[in-house]
Amino acid sequence: MSEKLKYQIAINLIPGVGPITAKKLIAYCGGVEAVFKEKKRSLLKVPNIGELTAKSVSNKEIFNTVDKEIDFITKYKINTYFYLDKNYPQKLKVLEDSPVLFFTKGNLDLSENRKMLSIVGTRSATSYGKIKCKEIVKDISDINPVIVSGLAYGIDAVAHKSALENNLKTAAVLGHGLNRMYPPTHRSL
Repeated sequence: MSEKLKYQIAINLIPGVGPITAKKLIAYCGGVEAVFKEKKRSLLKVPNIGELTAKSVSNKEIFNTVDKEIDFITKYKINTYFYLDKNYPQKLKVLEDSPVLFFTKGNLDLSENRKMLSIVGTRSATSYGKIKCKEIVKDISDINPVIVSGLAYGIDAVAHKSALENNLKTAAVLGHGLNRMYPPTHRSL
């Protein structure tokens, strides 16, 4: 793993710093590593960076967690995508609040020419909703999209299962880290 990845992970761990603020810090400081080498008083000159954020950036204890994250990424062969890297999907890059760093596991092709369809819905799906979801996936299977959902109960699970039944690739976008599975019953899915 590169030294650069440590800083890329660290900027995501700063309390109260989301993608817009992280990108602003990186731009003002001249790089993600430079953010953590900047003095607190210089950080305070960045627009909308207050005392609390500047103090959080200066807190080197974040790097204890970073080392654990890198060990996990290495052990489980997780891919990383940083917004300034050339492999970062262009469709995300144009969004102001796109993630600064995101992770994937598996062999999903994130190239621009790949069609993707996101299907999300209620966790308490009706029989009718499940049938319609299955029909939609089957009806579009001839264009070979990647079916993207959240791996949650209900429509999300039906979308993933329908993708697999129709020999389509599927991607789960998790609202938590890769170190746990929720719901646990969807591990095999």
